[in-house]
Amino acid sequence: MLNTFALHQISKPFSLSSPPVPMLYPPHLLPPFSLHFGANVTKYRALFAQLRLPRLCSAMAEMPELMDYLERLKNYERIGVPRGAGTESDDGFDLGRMRRLLGRLGDPHAHFKSIHIAGTKGKGSVAAFISNILRNEGYKVGTYTSPHMLTIRERVSIGREGEPVSANLLNNLFLQVKGKIDESVASENGALSHFEVFTALAFLVFSHETVDVAVVEAGLGGARDATNVIRSSELAFSIITSIGKEHLEALGGSLQSIAMAKSGIIKEGRPVVIGGPLEPDIERIIREKAQLLDSPVLSACHPGVSCSLKQYQVDYERPVQICDIGIEMHNNMEINLQGLKLQMLGIHQLRNAVMATCAALCLRNQGLIVSNESIRAGLEQTCLQGRMQFLTKREASSIGADNISLLIDGAHTEASAKGLSEVIEAVHQDHPLALVVAMASDKDHFSFAKQLLSGRKPDVVLLTEVTVAGGKSRSISALDLKDIWMKAAQDVGIDIFDLDVISPELEVPNTSRPVFAVCSNTPIRNIIAVASKLIQTRGKRDESGLVCVTGSLHLVSSLLSILHL
Repeated sequence: MLNTFALHQISKPFSLSSPPVPMLYPPHLLPPFSLHFGANVTKYRALFAQLRLPRLCSAMAEMPELMDYLERLKNYERIGVPRGAGTESDDGFDLGRMRRLLGRLGDPHAHFKSIHIAGTKGKGSVAAFISNILRNEGYKVGTYTSPHMLTIRERVSIGREGEPVSANLLNNLFLQVKGKIDESVASENGALSHFEVFTALAFLVFSHETVDVAVVEAGLGGARDATNVIRSSELAFSIITSIGKEHLEALGGSLQSIAMAKSGIIKEGRPVVIGGPLEPDIERIIREKAQLLDSPVLSACHPGVSCSLKQYQVDYERPVQICDIGIEMHNNMEINLQGLKLQMLGIHQLRNAVMATCAALCLRNQGLIVSNESIRAGLEQTCLQGRMQFLTKREASSIGADNISLLIDGAHTEASAKGLSEVIEAVHQDHPLALVVAMASDKDHFSFAKQLLSGRKPDVVLLTEVTVAGGKSRSISALDLKDIWMKAAQDVGIDIFDLDVISPELEVPNTSRPVFAVCSNTPIRNIIAVASKLIQTRGKRDESGLVCVTGSLHLVSSLLSILHL
């Protein structure tokens, strides 16, 4: 099990760096960011992570009126996003209907300051880091993210504890404004979507709960996303975490068009924090948009920013990574965090922690009280279920996985597969490894497979299927997925053993080659049992194998739902 693993030393510290770039952060151009607090601000060291949520009932049982209403709206998470929908073009989503809906509801998004986050990867993690930092400082924070794991309420967290909004509050607010939403749906000829209506409800919750600041994650792209109704006067700053090829067709077909779409969240005169490292032409697009809008740019890859991942160690059955972060920039934007214990694993999560730290310093530069202690505590307390999550012995045992370690991660892009592969190599080393994979149909399946096969070679790969947002129309079939993985294995020079389709009378094959097989229409608990059986003969007797469930947050969610029964 995990607690038997020795510390894994990182031979070469990782650091973020890029060629020197001019800093655009003149504080005298920025209106102050102020909140009205008493002199003694209570410190809350609450865990934002939803890793240990209490048992959650189904959303339909909790909020029947709301869920029934949302089910009757167009759900692009289920049916897929149309080509060009996230671009500034005639094909793009109409932000006007979102503004009109919010206008009917009294413009709730105008009642608080917001931090708006876009990017291909890292949005949810950066949102969690920032939310935790601010909650540790005593602020009342609203956080809006997507997708969710177990209940749609997870998308909206509020207050200093960071718990999901209660079913009672969300449903009651919906019933109070249902008539106005009905009017909007009718006037827009039924064009309002599931995401648009729920985003409006999230803003309504934040307004009702009088949050001090909202951390808002864009759903798709940026420019035409339903969250992009936040005006300059309501924005603290925006963050663009990364630029990758996910949702390529919906965002214009190229990395350049994706960068243009995501830079749409930059607002006139308000700072933008950018992650990276980004390709020079991609960073240029973002900087040019910022310059056009007189928006100061703060780069997490600035020469004054450094970070290193020192080692992994195991705390309370779960690995943590020991890191250093140092920032020294203009305008007294300085911090030195040595020996950070991050629960969020991987170099990519260190990048996200650096971005969140830059964001916290940006808030401090605007006049908000954000102490170094709160920054450290917020970063260390943050963990997200389904993201590089190692289950405890008790959790694994509850689903019948007594003799293996179990890792769940919703990775579904080439970049996130690389991060997952690096963590497996660092934490699990040479123990037997099985991958359980299902994916949505619109992902880059070959690049994802090739990346995972290029790192720590798995002993077993089981391909399955998953429902996406309640339906299977967006899920690639397990057979098609296996064909792609076999081609990727051939491409990286791995000779595999094709076990074809798993049958109830499974016999463990006598082979040292990696075993590939299909597990269609099989409960996730049973698939893990199959994976465990297939790897039990691969290692030494005192070695516990690792089963990693990945490829889709929806697949991970199906496993987490068992833990919360």
